[in-house]
Amino acid sequence: MPPAAMSGMPHQGRDDIDTTWNYLQAGITKIMLNLQEGVDLQTYMGIYTAVHNFCTSQKAVGFSVAANINTGAHRGAHLLGEDLYKKLQEYLSEHLRGLLAESQTHTDEALLAFYIREWQRYTVAAKYIHHLFRYLNRHWVKREMDEGKKSIFDVYTLHLVRWRDVLFTPVSEKVMNAVLMLVEKQRNGETIEYNQIKQVVESFVSLGLDDTDIAKTTLDVYRYSFERPFLDATRKFYQNESKQFVAENSVVEYMKKAEARLDEEEERVKIYLHPDIAIPLKKACNEVLIAEHSTILRDEFQVLLDNDREDDMKRMYSLLSRIPDGLEPLRQKFENHVRKAGLAAVAKVSVDVDKLEPKVYVDALLEIHTQYQGLVKRAFNDEPEFTRSLDNACREFVNRNEVCKSGSNKSPELLAKYTDVLLRKSGTGAEETELENTLSQIMTVFKYIEDKDVFQKFYSRMLARRLVHSNSSSDDAETSMISKLKEACGFEYTNKLQRMFQDMQISKDLNTGFKEHVQGLGAKGLDSAYSILGTGFWPLTAPNTTFNPPEEISADCERFARFYRNKHEGRKLTWLWQLCKGEIKTNYIRNAKMPYTFQVSIYQMAILLLFNEKDKNTYEEIASTTQLNAEALDPSLGILLKAKVLTISDGDKVGPGTTYSLNYDFKNKKFRVNLNVGMKSETKQEEAETNKTIEEDRKLLLQSAIVRIMKARKRMKHQQLVSETINQIRQRFVPKVGDIKKCIEILLDKEYLERLDDDDLGYLA
Repeated sequence: MPPAAMSGMPHQGRDDIDTTWNYLQAGITKIMLNLQEGVDLQTYMGIYTAVHNFCTSQKAVGFSVAANINTGAHRGAHLLGEDLYKKLQEYLSEHLRGLLAESQTHTDEALLAFYIREWQRYTVAAKYIHHLFRYLNRHWVKREMDEGKKSIFDVYTLHLVRWRDVLFTPVSEKVMNAVLMLVEKQRNGETIEYNQIKQVVESFVSLGLDDTDIAKTTLDVYRYSFERPFLDATRKFYQNESKQFVAENSVVEYMKKAEARLDEEEERVKIYLHPDIAIPLKKACNEVLIAEHSTILRDEFQVLLDNDREDDMKRMYSLLSRIPDGLEPLRQKFENHVRKAGLAAVAKVSVDVDKLEPKVYVDALLEIHTQYQGLVKRAFNDEPEFTRSLDNACREFVNRNEVCKSGSNKSPELLAKYTDVLLRKSGTGAEETELENTLSQIMTVFKYIEDKDVFQKFYSRMLARRLVHSNSSSDDAETSMISKLKEACGFEYTNKLQRMFQDMQISKDLNTGFKEHVQGLGAKGLDSAYSILGTGFWPLTAPNTTFNPPEEISADCERFARFYRNKHEGRKLTWLWQLCKGEIKTNYIRNAKMPYTFQVSIYQMAILLLFNEKDKNTYEEIASTTQLNAEALDPSLGILLKAKVLTISDGDKVGPGTTYSLNYDFKNKKFRVNLNVGMKSETKQEEAETNKTIEEDRKLLLQSAIVRIMKARKRMKHQQLVSETINQIRQRFVPKVGDIKKCIEILLDKEYLERLDDDDLGYLA
């Protein structure tokens, strides 16, 4: 430290407080007003030392030194520190009153520039003075603050408190008005010096002093003096602008304008506003620019939907998602729109329901789903609530449309038939990847099907035919489809389907063993293959006619039956003749370049083999030999006649009394001719049988669900039981209340349930 006798520096032992202060004040004034010119080291150290000496002097002016040196020194230092602090406080107040008077001569941007300039000069000087008075801070100020004096601050904070109380409070409103004028200019497209606003914000934040705890800072001053008027001005500006813009422009143009304004305000926060304002500013802008115009935005949504204005819908979604409950009306309109679009698409393709191709129907459903799923993804950000609206709409038009009016089971039936077309050999000729994608799309529609049990019935019957006739395009595709169904509906739904595949594999192994067995016997058998189908897993019934197979077929079947019984004692085989098929090679046709091969059903085979014995057979002879009833015989003969394999004489009717002749002049472009084709009447009958089975199965499902519920609950109200049954069954199909009540009555009659008091039902163990 320089010696106390430094030039111009008073010595505490000689000079009183006024003399010392005069010396200090000259240096402080130089720092406050001319800091840019610099402070020489001699002056700086002189002030620093004077403060130190003043605060550590053992003699206070007007007091004699006490007998106890230490006590007197403490008391003197205490009083001298207080005097010095008060002198500095008065000096700062006076300096700021001068600035306040000078500020009266400025307005608007000039006032803003004055405020910023003086603030920077003042705070920089405060840091210097704070350092020069470090000894005062370290001892007297610290001691006063430790004793709980709330009005005592360190020297730098004292500068801020004085600025706040003397200058800021009177001029802050005018300064803020100047800021708001500058911001409005920028909003109107003018270029401004935004650093000025940033510096004002920083000054307002710096003045957030907690008078009760100087260690803490708050944003109270900033929020009251800057944030509040800024938000009020923002609301007013955008209310006026948006009202005028809406009156003169379209809704779409307004959305673009609002979007741009919201982006501007977010950018404004990043550039020169305090982060604390981000949320309230966003809220204020959302209220004024969006919420106050939400009605006209929502009214425009239907127009955008009708005209596929995807970009504009995305813009509207983005805006309305900013306000509470802003999107709910859009979701409802979207759901109604998709439902109507789906119903219209179905109506367009279903002019004749009886001739409706499954592929055409399913494609119509998928086209609408794909279109609006894409819209949800691109325009509505894949939002779960919009996805739910899409699902609700799809569920409606898939299950309740023009086609379904002809039968509630039509959608799942057509979906199953389309799946059958895809999975049959030569069904579509689709590549493996393409087929997998199409099956995934099938599952999209399946997800919306309410009567999943109907799909299961039709699908299992068609799968059974594909497997029995070895007509599947790909085992991998079949397995993939079953996996998808299992994932969607659980193990129970696909259990029987998987068992059907297992039976086919077991049958392959049996056939291999049978061929080895025949070879071991040295017998000459047919080139045959047998499928052993478990009764409980295959949706197949015994033939509805008697049948006497040809001798060659009968002998081979008997041989296989003996082989099977040896392996599985006690099992009974029921022959499903209606599913059997084979091939016959022809050697009788005139002028044929090579023999034709007929692919026939077992019934057709039995009929044609009769013509090995003679060229003509009567209807009665055929019926007597084959033992087929008219229901099975007539369609088989009809196909042979239609293909011109057999002919009838002119005037003879098809049926009893008709004579059939072998056509030696048969011609066909193909040498392998498929005669094993289903008749429409057979298809209709099978559909009727399937629907009948569905109704019977549903009754059993409902009864088992009711018993299961009552067994667990023991006692329930009638209405509660109905509701619980619906909840348990709805994954398979949507049950009708009337059907549930009928099933309850059946169970009451069977004494599974009993009636109790107050409409209660009880379970009978």
